[in-house]
Amino acid sequence: MYWLSKLLPQLLLPLGLALVLLFAAVLSGRRWPALAALLLLLIASLPLSAELLWRWLERPWQHRPAAALPRASAIVVLGGGRHAAPGLSRRSEWIDADRFFGGIELFQAGRAPRLIFAGGWSPATPQAPPEGDVLRRQAIALGLPAAAISSTVRVVNTAEEASAIAAMLPARAPLILVTSAFHMKRAQRLFERRGLRVIPYPVDFQASGTWAGHPLADPLSYLPTASGLDSTSRALREALGRTFYRAW
Repeated sequence: MYWLSKLLPQLLLPLGLALVLLFAAVLSGRRWPALAALLLLLIASLPLSAELLWRWLERPWQHRPAAALPRASAIVVLGGGRHAAPGLSRRSEWIDADRFFGGIELFQAGRAPRLIFAGGWSPATPQAPPEGDVLRRQAIALGLPAAAISSTVRVVNTAEEASAIAAMLPARAPLILVTSAFHMKRAQRLFERRGLRVIPYPVDFQASGTWAGHPLADPLSYLPTASGLDSTSRALREALGRTFYRAW
């Protein structure tokens, strides 16, 4: 199931669909599938397309100061992924640090007496330690009390994260959930289905804040780029994830 969840969506994302259309054009000798593939890649590669998708997925979240949140039983930080760096030191490096530092900020603001990191792990890198173990050590190295910091068992997706956390906390326990803004709605739904009360603390926003300059006024938003295609694909993958888990 893990590999199916990773591989099957690729056929529904812009690059996968474009390749299917191109193969259809070659096999059928017709031009319209190739033109459709070109149009699909053009639209998906626009930073503007990605920006609009992220705004839709991240609605209605906005960043809030940690001190503005109510107190809870625990702060739960979901995995954001780490990269196994080459070398004998067997070190893993950040993919995104916003979730980690969001949890640290909440704990230091006294929002909860416990800080729990999800033990994210991937069968693709079986020798890598669970992410939660790495983050727990880093939090302790920053001066947080070891007795208050814990990590879950190994988990491979958000549904397993929710189940693992539910096993560690009393039913209906209020928790502050830290994850990316685009991922928050799906995560919140899954945690609430496990009988937990969720106080959202979204971080890692992908949409741009208009206070720094409106992104629609940037002429580069209308030029196709490889990063635009990647960003659009990641946004669509989250939409597929919400649909699969019925978490809209």
